[in-house]
Parts: sequence; structure tokens; C-alpha cells
Amino acid sequence: MSPVPDGRVVRLADRLVLHVDRSFDAPIEDVWAAITEPDRLARWLGTWRGDPTEGHVMWRMGFEEGADEHELEIRECRPPHRLAVTTYLGEQAWYLEADLSESEGVTTLSFSQPGVDHDDVPSVGPGWEYYLDRLVAAETGGDPATVDFDRDYYPAMAEHYRAELDATA
Repeated sequence: MSPVPDGRVVRLADRLVLHVDRSFDAPIEDVWAAITEPDRLARWLGTWRGDPTEGHVMWRMGFEEGADEHELEIRECRPPHRLAVTTYLGEQAWYLEADLSESEGVTTLSFSQPGVDHDDVPSVGPGWEYYLDRLVAAETGGDPATVDFDRDYYPAMAEHYRAELDATA
């Protein structure tokens, strides 16, 4: 069964913000580790090296063809509740934020990308759905490699994100 997109796009002042949430039957500290510890992050998203206490690390997406290593700025890090980073793709800055909360043994990861470019939303939204589903697979004993971007995410989810854009107009 194909995944159903549940991300949303909202307009805040003059910029768009992409939101995608995932929930885990796990303590908040465990989900925090999955999004910050190098070995766990490498299973579903990418790798980093360096000393994060310096405010930046070197970052490489692990599942993007031809992805180069580049600097990732750590704007805010409040374990185990909030991580905000900036990654630079050429001339474009991507602001990425992860907020975690726990209630009754369920941790919710609220991912957002403030300032996402209007024209990129129909592909970026499915991309984050893909990566966060890889995280779910990695953290629930599944195989992240079975999460298929081309079959289930893009272009399959692009229309959902176009409708989200239309709703912000």
C-alpha cells in the first residue's frame, strides 16, 4: 500500500513553511538520538562529521545521487526537544527545524522547512515525506531501503503539495 501524504504548507507573512509530522512509540530521548547521532542518522538520511559544539558540522545527504559534502550550520540545539539547522545548496539556504514532544510514551517529531521556495514545494514535500518514512522504518525495525522515492513519493505526492500551495494563495 502506498503511503498517504500528510504534510502541509502554511504561509507566514511572506514566506511558505512546509510541515511534516511523524509519531513514534518511543521515548523522546530515543527519537532525538535517531535524528542527531551519526550512526543512527546515516541509516535514513545522511552523515555528518566534525564537532557540533563549534556550531557547524560537515554534512552529506546519504541517499541523493551526487550529493556533495557541505557545511551545515547548527542554529539551535536544545536536546531532546529542538534542533534547527541551515544547509546551503549552492546559493540557496534551506532552514530545517525539528521539534520533539512526548506524551504517554509517544514521541511526535514535527519537522518544518521555513522559507521553502514556492516552485520547490511539489518536490520538496514528497522528499521530506520520503526521508521521514525512512526514519520510521529505521526506528521500527524495518528496512529503510524498502522506502521507494520514485514509486511512492515523487511524482505520486506532488499533487497533494500543489493543493497545499493553492490553499495558501
